[in-house]
Amino acid sequence: MKFPGTIPTAAAIWVCALGIWSTQALAAYPDRPITITVPTAPGGTVDIVGRLMAEQLGRTLGQAVVVSNKAGAGGVVGTQALKREAPDGYNILFTANSNQLIVPWVYKDARFDPIKDFVPVAAVGVVPNVLVVHPSFPARNLKEFIAHVKENPDKYQYASAGSGTLNHLLGEMLKVKGGLQLQHIPYKGVGPAMSDVLGNQVPMLFASLPSVLETVKAGKLRALGVSSVARVALLPDVPAIGEQIPGFSGDLWVAFYAPKGTPPAIIEKLYGAVKAALATPALQQRFEQLGIVMLHDGPAELARRQEAEFQSWKQIVKASGASAD
Repeated sequence: MKFPGTIPTAAAIWVCALGIWSTQALAAYPDRPITITVPTAPGGTVDIVGRLMAEQLGRTLGQAVVVSNKAGAGGVVGTQALKREAPDGYNILFTANSNQLIVPWVYKDARFDPIKDFVPVAAVGVVPNVLVVHPSFPARNLKEFIAHVKENPDKYQYASAGSGTLNHLLGEMLKVKGGLQLQHIPYKGVGPAMSDVLGNQVPMLFASLPSVLETVKAGKLRALGVSSVARVALLPDVPAIGEQIPGFSGDLWVAFYAPKGTPPAIIEKLYGAVKAALATPALQQRFEQLGIVMLHDGPAELARRQEAEFQSWKQIVKASGASAD
């Protein structure tokens, strides 16, 4: 007669071996470089913060952490590429709420679901966008800007990092809530868009505060308003757009995701590394200099944040009529 547990079955032996292997694999993780996919062009906030995080994560994890920019189609190209990667913790996504939660409603062929195809790891920061114009633009402040654009319907264009990005939707919100007529000119990232605004090829754009702060301070661009509910400390004389256009607001936040199927233990180790990175005084100081408010959302908090926003952006996109198809 055999008693349960006296002689291990083949299945039991396999489960035990798998458990040992998983424990050993986690203990060794990471044992090779990690790649962070950034689905935007170099020079924008996602890229800037992604590289700051990569540097600190490399120190925390004891492995090289490299950034790979895969821009295009408002973040679709890079996000789809990451979706196809192995769920082993060695390829992770660093993206913005605009690329992750707005783009699927704007691009009919986005072919990714932010809720079903990715595992939340951590949200790290939130930052306002700034409405900037070339210094030659006739308006000196937000009030003059609104009046001038209304007096010159269909004369002006605004640049964006691409269709479906937050700065595109902020431009559409400005048109709808402010009663303005502006033509949208999409680019493949904030960097190329800003280059044409700096060169006065396009007169204006919304850009995240970190990506535009130095050019504003240097007088190369003029800041007219911020997208947050209140003014920001780094630009105290620049009004919130909501002061002139009631109901106008929208912030950018950035976060880490992993492909669906990534083991929970790997997610927790990555989140622990992100927390440790955010606790370093050097990174905290740099975030403050860039006007970024740190977030400390773990996987569960980030999941709740994105689920709440995903459907609300659907309504905003529908109301604006924004589409990349």
